[in-house]
Amino acid sequence: MTRDQFIHALNQQVKLVRTEYGFTQDAMAKALGISKKTLVEIEKGRSSLGWTGAVAFCTIFSGSQVLAGLLGGEARDMVLALAFQDLSPHYPKTMGGKVWWRTVDTYLGCQIQQNIISQHYRALNQENERVCSSFELDQVRRRLDILQGEAAR
Repeated sequence: MTRDQFIHALNQQVKLVRTEYGFTQDAMAKALGISKKTLVEIEKGRSSLGWTGAVAFCTIFSGSQVLAGLLGGEARDMVLALAFQDLSPHYPKTMGGKVWWRTVDTYLGCQIQQNIISQHYRALNQENERVCSSFELDQVRRRLDILQGEAAR
């Protein structure tokens, strides 16, 4: 999934999440920090949240079951995978993927998991800390190869 696909998918869920929370358009617009007119345009498919709006939407409505079902668990995981693509952040410890993840490989001492909904991958070290994530399995393996080479130096 690309950022554009992610944004498009979220644009299509705004009204459903608004309904899930029992918000009027005025209340939803206020929560998102946008005008009611902009919200209406997003709900009608004539405007977009954009990357920043999509991240804000996921953060504000992190408890949404609609978003959890769409993204395969916490939206935060998807946001991080997209935001840090091709970057090397230090991720916080995870719970080990007990709900939304399945292990697809063990590679260089890391557990590679795939999200059962979004299909993106992540590598966890032995302490269940995320090492990297990507939508491409080969990219996760390449990143682990690079990290192993850096550690060997």
